[in-house]
Amino acid sequence: MNLLDRLKDSILVADGAMGTLLYSYGKDTCYEEFNLSHSDDIYNIHQAYIQAGAQVIQTNTYGANYYKLSQYGLEEQVKAINIEAVRIAKQAANKGTYILGSMGGYRGFRKADITLAEIKRSFREQLFHLLHEGIDGILLETYYDAEELFAVVEIAKDEANVPVIAQFSLLEPEVLQNGSFVKDGLQRLEELGADIVGLNCRLGPHHMIQSFEQIPLPNRSFLSAYPNASLLDYEDGRYVFTKNAEYFRSCSVRLVEQGVRLIGGCCGTTPEHIKAIAEGVRGLQPVTEKQVKPVRPTVEVLASRIDKEPPLHQIVKERTSIIVELDTPKHLQTESFFTGANRLKEAGIDALTMADNSLASPRISNTAMATILKEQHGIRPLVHITCRDRNLIGLQSHLMGLDALGINQVLAVTGDPSKIGDFPGATSVYDLSSMNLISMMKQFNEGISYSGKTLGRKTSFSVAAAFNPNVRNLDRAVSRLEKKVQSGADYFITQPLFNEKQMEEVYESTKHMKVPIYIGIMPLTSYRNASFLHHEVPGITLTEQILRVMERVQDDPIQATRESIAISKSLVDTALKYFKGIYLITPFTRYDLTVDCVNYVHAKEKLVHGTNVI
Repeated sequence: MNLLDRLKDSILVADGAMGTLLYSYGKDTCYEEFNLSHSDDIYNIHQAYIQAGAQVIQTNTYGANYYKLSQYGLEEQVKAINIEAVRIAKQAANKGTYILGSMGGYRGFRKADITLAEIKRSFREQLFHLLHEGIDGILLETYYDAEELFAVVEIAKDEANVPVIAQFSLLEPEVLQNGSFVKDGLQRLEELGADIVGLNCRLGPHHMIQSFEQIPLPNRSFLSAYPNASLLDYEDGRYVFTKNAEYFRSCSVRLVEQGVRLIGGCCGTTPEHIKAIAEGVRGLQPVTEKQVKPVRPTVEVLASRIDKEPPLHQIVKERTSIIVELDTPKHLQTESFFTGANRLKEAGIDALTMADNSLASPRISNTAMATILKEQHGIRPLVHITCRDRNLIGLQSHLMGLDALGINQVLAVTGDPSKIGDFPGATSVYDLSSMNLISMMKQFNEGISYSGKTLGRKTSFSVAAAFNPNVRNLDRAVSRLEKKVQSGADYFITQPLFNEKQMEEVYESTKHMKVPIYIGIMPLTSYRNASFLHHEVPGITLTEQILRVMERVQDDPIQATRESIAISKSLVDTALKYFKGIYLITPFTRYDLTVDCVNYVHAKEKLVHGTNVI
């Protein structure tokens, strides 16, 4: 009798975690490779689960795909690892044991790291090898991203002639990562043809049962549940799960009451947990009716706060706009910073932008300085946010804090690695890339947290993204821009450009795009400064002509300033032919140079306006 026929009248017990039992080998080990190098260990784990009462086991192939194996240099072993995994499972199985080919989700926090096309290609390769070896079903497990799971279910149903089990993982009970209700996600999986739909990983039994209370019985599919053992704890330098196998006995009964027919375990579960499940469900019959709890009333998502000024991306579409970068101090003497900020305000800038510990060197928090500028000086701040210094938790907290402060103009950047800064031994986090951060801010603008939970109110972030045209292949850089637009970027700010011809090339390469661009211009302070920027700072390239001019006046500071301003004005002239946005980067604390440039932009605009009027 096949798996689906058994589930029509029975509760089936599945196995538990594989990685938990192999954890002693090291957390950074490729457990799928153990099919080749430690086959006896994999066999013994299968046997232990079967002896504990598992009627359904899964192959040790959760991450046995090209994409994940490539992280260990094993991408050429996809076929061998999957073939051996099925062979071991068959060797361990009893006559009535069902074998599922395990295929784990690809996307984690960094959704932009792998495209849907790449997922499909890698998925098909692994699927082919599992099906070729003869399995009783496909287990699609630990999928956080709904788009990804929907896509692979369609492939599996099209190419496989065995049952397909599709399981979401939830960051928060009851809702998917995109903010939709899990009951709707499971209904969509059923519509796509999934034979068994359910949940696994991340949640322990309590929260998983809570989620199932709001899930109606499917019309055609069956329900499955593979909860984690518990929440993780940290003990003596190791991550551990609560030893609570007996607790799973009563939990399995409650899952059956919610309509679940296939029950196993995920992270932290062991043969003891599976034995408890088997004992708990023994003699129970599947339910055919259940009382579904109403979905909790959604907290009304309030509209975002209305800002007095339009966002920068809107301003720059309508008129010439100037933003100026002024780095916050590396020390606690702030007088000069605020003096410069007020001089720039008087000159007529639209916003003062501050980097987030640029070049991985600590400075006064740009959020703190932005708050003071906004509240005490009436200056609009544009804060940079890097992915280097904060993990996913910290970034979300930071964004909520910015919104609470009324700071909604932001620039998302990945950030320079810590090793280039003042503390090369410091850790770079990079839970997210700049594209992931942009997407998360746009999700916040819909009133939804990263985990899918309501924020109670929409944010109003106007999101800038960085653009470095100082590369050999401009088309590739523009392609990256287009991906950032897809992630939700509202406008772009470039690295400083020192070449008029390059500005024209940037315009020609980006004119098809609808989002505005602020062209970066950075006044020079000396020949030494020019040489350092050209030779040592990533992403900045000066022309030979500019280097020669600054070299000629290197012994005359006054003349060097004049030449610097002349170079900047010439660059402004060219930039304004093609773009409405000017981004002035203040060198060191020389705000006098950027004030001169701001005044020049305004004078030029008045002249142009006067000509148009005549």
